[in-house]
Amino acid sequence: MALLGNLRHRPVRRLVQLYLGLTLYGVSMALMIRSDLGLDPWDVFHQGLSELTGLSFGTVTIGVGALVLLLWIPLRQRPGLGTVSNVVVIGLVVDATLALVPTGGPLSVQIALLTSGIVANGAATALYLGANLGPGPRDGLMTGYVARRPGRSIRLVRTIIEVTVLALGWLLGGKVGLGTVAYALAIGPLAQFFIPLFAVPEGTEPDSAAPPPGNPAPATPAG
Repeated sequence: MALLGNLRHRPVRRLVQLYLGLTLYGVSMALMIRSDLGLDPWDVFHQGLSELTGLSFGTVTIGVGALVLLLWIPLRQRPGLGTVSNVVVIGLVVDATLALVPTGGPLSVQIALLTSGIVANGAATALYLGANLGPGPRDGLMTGYVARRPGRSIRLVRTIIEVTVLALGWLLGGKVGLGTVAYALAIGPLAQFFIPLFAVPEGTEPDSAAPPPGNPAPATPAG
């Protein structure tokens, strides 16, 4: 039951919104990759591992998501349907999109790919969080850690984790650049803009696995 969460309240809308959001998230990641202008911290890490192992970007994303989800066990976090779906769907979609979208050529095309990717990522984050069926594994790791240690700041924990994976990814060959900075500056405001548009009104029994609507933990699907 914990995995499925409370689907009695608007189940069709929430499931459609969840999978639309996860699909759009995978597409947005591929657009940023094809821009070749830099990625968000987790995707720099995923790209670095992909370069090291020879595995596809999506396969690495799925593998890292599954490993992060295992770290929920000592934190006593319970995944929702959205959490498990996040691990699988985003990786499959990003690989499919990469197979269809060529690497951007002129700088104007690269900027267009980067911009559309970041905006789509903000909308995708709001869609799957608004479905309230569980956070992504990476966000759940951060919120779960802070829940077990109430004195810690979630922003500080997020910063430490993301700086660490960014540095590791860069050392492994992941792309850090303009896109990395643009994503860091834009994703918070974009998520805050989109979340009220896609939030599903609460039923009588909100999901325990999802983060409070007022404190979203945006963008990391790769969440």
